[in-house]
Amino acid sequence: MLTPRTELDTRLDATARTWLDHALTEATTRQPAWETRFATAGRHCGRHNADPVRALLLTAARPDPPTLTRLYHHGSAAERRALLLALPHLDSLTPPTAALPLVEDALRTHDTRLIAAALGPYAAQHLDAHSWRHAILKCLFTGVPLDTVADLERRARGDRELARMLTDYTAERTAAGRTTPPDLTRVQTLTGEPPKET
Repeated sequence: MLTPRTELDTRLDATARTWLDHALTEATTRQPAWETRFATAGRHCGRHNADPVRALLLTAARPDPPTLTRLYHHGSAAERRALLLALPHLDSLTPPTAALPLVEDALRTHDTRLIAAALGPYAAQHLDAHSWRHAILKCLFTGVPLDTVADLERRARGDRELARMLTDYTAERTAAGRTTPPDLTRVQTLTGEPPKET
């Protein structure tokens, strides 16, 4: 996610590189204009470069929690996704868990892009067990691949409560005549309690 500037420069034309130079200067010196640059990154650097450009701006600006929260809540879905993806690189957050409300907000949505972005390394490190388990169920329910969940094996290993929740989820789907997603068997096995044969 945090693409080195030199690599990003090879993908940008001269106009976009100049725009990014100005944007990073504004972010580093915390000029108010950098927040507008964050919002318009896709327009100036291309949509396929917007995530890494926004990550660079965030790491340069080192925003405090109120600024981060404002960017998230005022941003488009694409801006929110980029912010969530950048969270592991924001070592300026004090306390380190300050962005958890943003992760929790994303997990309450039905936007699969936001759910996937929210379950990166930041959530793996800071999300409490109860919320993390429900996030796994949300992934299964919405079809978000569990490959996108950071540190899945470590967090699922030996989690008996997660195994119980997955068993209940399987029973509910079976009773409703619905199939279970393939990822369910995978995560159930990781808990150390493979699904029972039906």
